[in-house]
Amino acid sequence: MTKSAAAAGTGTLSDTTVAEFLEAFPEFFERNPQLLQRIRLPDARGSGTTVSLLEKQVDVLRERNRQLERKLAEFIGVARGNDELAGKIHRLTTRLVHARGLDRVIDAVEASLREDFDVQRAVLVLFRDDAALAARQSPFVRLAERKDAEMRGFESLFTNDRPRCGQVRDSQRDYLFGEGAVDVGSVALVPLGPGGSLGLLACGALDSQRFNPTVSTDFLARIGELIAAALVVE
Repeated sequence: MTKSAAAAGTGTLSDTTVAEFLEAFPEFFERNPQLLQRIRLPDARGSGTTVSLLEKQVDVLRERNRQLERKLAEFIGVARGNDELAGKIHRLTTRLVHARGLDRVIDAVEASLREDFDVQRAVLVLFRDDAALAARQSPFVRLAERKDAEMRGFESLFTNDRPRCGQVRDSQRDYLFGEGAVDVGSVALVPLGPGGSLGLLACGALDSQRFNPTVSTDFLARIGELIAAALVVE
């Protein structure tokens, strides 16, 4: 005698027994379709009433459909965002292709960050000794040496050789954007050249979520590669 039959003989049926019976005999409701019409379930909308099994199934399907629509909307949003970023990188590439000389390359990078990527605070730290470049006295360009004490705070960035987003230490923020830049909420750091051999690009934003540490840095890596290549061939 099965457990279901034994339980039926005692006059008591547990939820487990009923579930085991329906799993063992999935055709039960096919033989007894009138029972489907009599089954009532609590209304998930919290109205205090009950609904038929068919209505419950329809509600479940509707909720699944809404979830799929939300996921589809997310995918479309990500795709559009990636398409916009690709267009911005293309414009940066075009600017760099037409730039002749180091000054023009730096101007192209600064203009693209400001106009194409809407980055209002950016610093290009270059590891080179260039008197003409130093004479520019531009807040966008900073000349340094890899062995400088200020560079020790960026050593992990150079070691990982990958862009990094999020918040930075006060000493890093002050070095990059000045001691008065306490309103910088998030920063993107991009090493330039293998292991940051050419320097780094820093982009700051007031919005703490603009350069969120959870976002993908693939596009930042491509931007860094483009800038590094332009700096080498200038």
